[in-house]
Amino acid sequence: MTTPDGPPGSAAHVLALVANGSATSRADLVRELGLAASTVSARVQELVEAGLLTESGAGASRGGRRPRLLRVAGQGAVALAADLGSHHIRTGAVGLTGDVFDAEDHATDLTTGPGPALDALAERLGALAERQRAAGRTVRGIGIGFPGPVDSDGARVVAPSRMPGWHLFPLRDRLADRLGLPVLLDNDANMMALGEHRAAHPARRHLVVVKAGRGIGSGVISEGRLHRGAHGAAGDISHVRVDESARLPCSCGNIGCLETVASGAAIAAALRERGIAAASAADILRLVEHGDAQATTLVRQAGRDIGAVLAVVVNFFNPEAVVLGGALAGAQPLVAAVRGMLYERCLPMATSELTIDTAVCGPNAGLLGAGHAVLTGTPHSAPRPQRDPATREAPTSPGTPTP
Repeated sequence: MTTPDGPPGSAAHVLALVANGSATSRADLVRELGLAASTVSARVQELVEAGLLTESGAGASRGGRRPRLLRVAGQGAVALAADLGSHHIRTGAVGLTGDVFDAEDHATDLTTGPGPALDALAERLGALAERQRAAGRTVRGIGIGFPGPVDSDGARVVAPSRMPGWHLFPLRDRLADRLGLPVLLDNDANMMALGEHRAAHPARRHLVVVKAGRGIGSGVISEGRLHRGAHGAAGDISHVRVDESARLPCSCGNIGCLETVASGAAIAAALRERGIAAASAADILRLVEHGDAQATTLVRQAGRDIGAVLAVVVNFFNPEAVVLGGALAGAQPLVAAVRGMLYERCLPMATSELTIDTAVCGPNAGLLGAGHAVLTGTPHSAPRPQRDPATREAPTSPGTPTP
């Protein structure tokens, strides 16, 4: 079985065991992995030569000579990560043990088209890369979470809602060309699911993570791995029809989609129609916190609509946990309504041990997922362009263990 950190015994898996404290020596790794000592030594040597592990000192003896201690290199590898929203970009560098360095938010309007957004993204990530190199860290690649569908190759954006000009835009390769680093691109909800799973639910094998913000999406963890489906569309609950809203047209061309009533954009629009100023999820949360009756009613109904859709998902998929994230997850009426609908509409067998809770990683969840995906290797990253940038990084390619 493949682990969340790569195939058992892979360099990525070995590094993860050292990083989470499960193993502190080669002997520990042999016991944990059940592999030959020679195989484990080869993996360790590979990671030491890559600058990802250090081996020094001596640990406690269990009989025989004292083992040398393995540690994740203090100035080891990082991945640059960007979590994109329709009107903002959050960037940061993610380390091997889940540390996030230099996280920042930037106002950027993706709805103006890919050209300006690519310029802004390349500029921010380029500056972030230089800060990491100045701190002595090695930049291994870039992970991007995009607020819309991404094709099965992880190369192009596909028909994102309310974003003209982005359809089939090759964001992965364009960014790789600009920065000279391998790039991994996926949907933002998938990246959030990876981050939450890695940081807060590593022992759970089946998980649904919902991102409820300006739009709505979800990521699915199955057997401990991100499930993307046949063409990368798994987890897209935003265009499931909700009967009560059948009169409302959706940007996808259908009517009555969940996004038309339960997203932050839909709630804000409904409030404005009632004469209440609201432009963002933050405005909605503020109104709810101050007891605005209309905002609270709309948010609670959004929770019921999301819960009704998730009930089908829970009955079908039978996850161990449903995690609610994104800006709207900060509204307790929405969370309570989702929880109530799941218990009302799901089979008792599906909910008897189901955990329903809010995300714990906050705004860094997408960064953690994107960084983790890059550092553990993936078949969906664009290779480093063939050029000679003045950097200290050694070339990497897809499939090479870069944990």
